[in-house]
Amino acid sequence: MTYQETTEYLFNVAPVFEKIGAAAYKEGLYNSHALDAHFGHPHRQYATIHVAGTNGKGSCSHTLASILQADGYRVGLYTSPHLVDFRERIRVNGTCISEEEVMRFVEEERNFFEPLHPSFFELTTALAFKYFADQQVDIAVIEVGLGGRLDCTNIIKPILSIITNISMDHTQFLGNTLAKIAGEKAGIIKPHVPVVIGETVPETRPVFEERAKQEGTPIVFAEDNPEIRSSAYDDQQHMRVYQTRSFGSIAGDLTGDYQEKNTNTVLTAVQQLLQQQVIRHAENIKKGFSQVAATTGLLGRWQQMQSHPTVVCDTGHNVGGWNYLSLQLKQLQCQQLRIVFGMVDDKDLDTIMKMLPKNAVYYWTQPSTKRAFPVEKIARTGLEKQLNGRPFSNVIQAYKTAMADASEKDFIFVGGSSYVVADFLASLKPRI
Repeated sequence: MTYQETTEYLFNVAPVFEKIGAAAYKEGLYNSHALDAHFGHPHRQYATIHVAGTNGKGSCSHTLASILQADGYRVGLYTSPHLVDFRERIRVNGTCISEEEVMRFVEEERNFFEPLHPSFFELTTALAFKYFADQQVDIAVIEVGLGGRLDCTNIIKPILSIITNISMDHTQFLGNTLAKIAGEKAGIIKPHVPVVIGETVPETRPVFEERAKQEGTPIVFAEDNPEIRSSAYDDQQHMRVYQTRSFGSIAGDLTGDYQEKNTNTVLTAVQQLLQQQVIRHAENIKKGFSQVAATTGLLGRWQQMQSHPTVVCDTGHNVGGWNYLSLQLKQLQCQQLRIVFGMVDDKDLDTIMKMLPKNAVYYWTQPSTKRAFPVEKIARTGLEKQLNGRPFSNVIQAYKTAMADASEKDFIFVGGSSYVVADFLASLKPRI
């Protein structure tokens, strides 16, 4: 099979959550343990850091990987979903797994895994863990796919666990209260493995404290002794500059307002890694922060694509993410704000659209996934919220129209869903 045929096979032979939603979710770790045993428990051959949470886990994972690379380690990075190419999910020192490796894995192992009927994520996780061992990484940063307790990444025993925050998302799997969701994500807390909690609310903090007590685990809450004193976007450097308690001034290339919370979580985790003597040279912390996107290939986090007009895309897709995005969009100084917007059907459309700026011109659309809200529903909801917009059948048509309408002083935002950003970036064919 060619690489394209191989990825189509992976998407078709195994249920893919990104494509079909709930039907792809498999509860339990039986397949993960079976695949892990078959490959000789590859994740035991390198150290791991485990990252869970509702929002921010991708940014935190990439930033930690960048810091560890700057410190001289060979670093594996496993994240999801991908935006342009399946290979984005599995990287070593920022370089995606090769097409040949993906093809070889499927060709050589399909006779074993096909009778298991694994989910797409179970299979991809097994591939990542094996690939990191084959590539002899020193350490791998592993992002949880969904939840934590029953996520197939949860077979690892990391040197550090991180839970960024909790908000209402994937409630059909994780529970319909913040405490229940926190309980699922707290499932990554392992006996005697330190855990950093980025943000809490009154409903979630006791859940984490109780789980840590049960496991005999040291727990640190990043908000209790914040590393970040202040932050601001620097127009000259095109960086977000943080004033910190322990590390002086740090410039980060991830510039979204929400990165302040993520950075506080990462720096609290960094303190743990310094104590463990995992990070050997403190000066590499600043270096890692300054080049996250370039070092790790991170896409879609307040990513500026061009100027005049300014074009930014962001994968924020739930209420927790839009609490920050809506404020940042409302504070923009530009001639006209234009927003290309679509969502998928397991998100809180009504609540998020209430947050959208009233002064923007909207280009309603739908991404190329079966889970997308039909553009007619998006447009109808926009009309109910008194938002000025027109419907477009696909993301590219919406974006091209926004560009044609825009002056040099306008600002175009593309988002609402990871899949809207994926369609947008795929049309630009960024190199990975």
